[in-house]
Amino acid sequence: MDAMRYKALLEGRKAEILTRLQKIDTDLGRSRNPDSQDRAMEAENDEVLEEFGHVGSDEIKAIDAALQRVADGTFGVCVKCGDAIAEERLDAVPYTPFCKTCAADLH
Repeated sequence: MDAMRYKALLEGRKAEILTRLQKIDTDLGRSRNPDSQDRAMEAENDEVLEEFGHVGSDEIKAIDAALQRVADGTFGVCVKCGDAIAEERLDAVPYTPFCKTCAADLH
C-alpha cells in the first residue's frame, strides 16, 4: 500500500472541503433580503449550508486523523483490531480508521 498516494488524496480532499467551507461562511454572512418570503427561503438555505458545514468539518477531523496515522506509520491499519484495511476500502473512504469488519460492527 502506498501511504504517500493516500496522503496526497487526503490533502487534496481537505483543500476542497476548506474551499467549500469558506464559500459557505461567505454565503452565510451575506446581507439578508428585506422581503419576508425571500428571508424565509434564505433561512431554509442557511440551514442546509450549516449542515454542509458541519459535515465538512467532521470530514476534516477524520482527514486530519488519517494524516496523523500516515505520519505515525499506522495508516491502513484498523485502529480497532489491528488488521490491514483493504485498499479497495481506502480507495472509497481514504480517511477510514476501520477495516470492513470493524466498521460493520459499529452499526
